[in-house]
Amino acid sequence: MELKTSADTSERTTTLNSPPTHVAIIMDGNGRWAASHGKSRSEGHRAGTENLRRIIEAFIRHGVKCLTLYAFSTENWDRPPDEVNTLLEIVNEVIRSEVQVLHREDIRLRHIGRIDRLSPQLRRSICESIELTKHNSRMTLCVAFDYGGRAEIIDAVRSMITDGVQPEDVSEDMLRRYMYTNGMPDPDLIIRTSGEQRLSNFLIWQAAYAEYYTTPVYWPDFDETEVEKALEAYASRKRRFGKVL
Repeated sequence: MELKTSADTSERTTTLNSPPTHVAIIMDGNGRWAASHGKSRSEGHRAGTENLRRIIEAFIRHGVKCLTLYAFSTENWDRPPDEVNTLLEIVNEVIRSEVQVLHREDIRLRHIGRIDRLSPQLRRSICESIELTKHNSRMTLCVAFDYGGRAEIIDAVRSMITDGVQPEDVSEDMLRRYMYTNGMPDPDLIIRTSGEQRLSNFLIWQAAYAEYYTTPVYWPDFDETEVEKALEAYASRKRRFGKVL
């Protein structure tokens, strides 16, 4: 994967007065895309992975500093074993093939979710990628893998109890420090492809004031034009955070 610089793509960039700092995407529709093209579900997942290149590039051009991708949920383990194994293989392949390019492009990788159910090889790949890119600053690319919003809250509460946090000390800021996303800004914009209208257990704490945008486009077909549509929709909204403006 070779990411283009802003100089390479300036003619295709739409200027937003206030772009979102953090965009999160529920990448949905790989299987339906595959069915519509007479392909297997595995081919659909691979097509979705290939789409990551242009989407990362597009959001960098628009000034987005943090991009979180919902790659595998805690519920996805219930899919057919062959499909789960394919997804795990694809993730490991992508990490191994792309991490050096992302590192050269000054992109920091971060994982949110549980890691104990992954294979030793995949755990090692994830940890090595995080360590390699930890000082990069152009963008933080956060991959939510074996992630569930409810599991995240439960894990945070358990850790607080283990650390002896007293009930009177519990606050939003305290809980935030125990979440997988500690140190990251809350998402400003959550995008879901394929037309579904739900969060599916994704960043349910952090999304309290996120703008939500859904499109019928399947993830493998979600391109630079679709990115611009989502960002333009975001720019047209007034974010009041419960206040009267």
